[in-house]
Amino acid sequence: MQPARRAVLLTAGLGAIAGASGCSEGAAQGADTPGSPKTTAAPETVLRARAAKDSTELLARYDATTTAHPGLAVQLRPLRAEVARHAEAFGAASAPSPSPSASASASPSPSPSPSRGADPGDAGKGVSVLADAEQRLADARTTALLDASPELARLLASVAAAGAGHVLLLRAALQKLQKSQKGN
Repeated sequence: MQPARRAVLLTAGLGAIAGASGCSEGAAQGADTPGSPKTTAAPETVLRARAAKDSTELLARYDATTTAHPGLAVQLRPLRAEVARHAEAFGAASAPSPSPSASASASPSPSPSPSRGADPGDAGKGVSVLADAEQRLADARTTALLDASPELARLLASVAAAGAGHVLLLRAALQKLQKSQKGN
């Protein structure tokens, strides 16, 4: 439990730093500074929409995992709630609360099933798949910083830091699950 607490504190600290760094820079530069090109709106909109879609898909993955492994619902609920806030911050419609019967069918896009690779009998596999998805998304968001405006870059950095924290928490939960399975 101690490593998980440290991971949460680290994530909160990284998010605060990401949010605070550049606040004055963004205000000083401004989005509409004289001489700044107005053509950046389209790529910015595309980047924001992609981030919203990615968060919504991750949210569906959380829902599918808790549907397949109801015993994980309490443990995953806070992480799922953060992912829902991330989706909203990027402009996605309000995320519905998970329901035990409809969560898996609430996939927002025709992409592959969010529960792909999750074995209903293996909660550890479900947690591992979530951790891998969080890691890939945090990495992608870190890479996307290069193409983002200062405001969106701060949001992407903050959400990437939160995702990295989720990875740590999920890996700690996986270790706990594996230890409990070995003990049984």
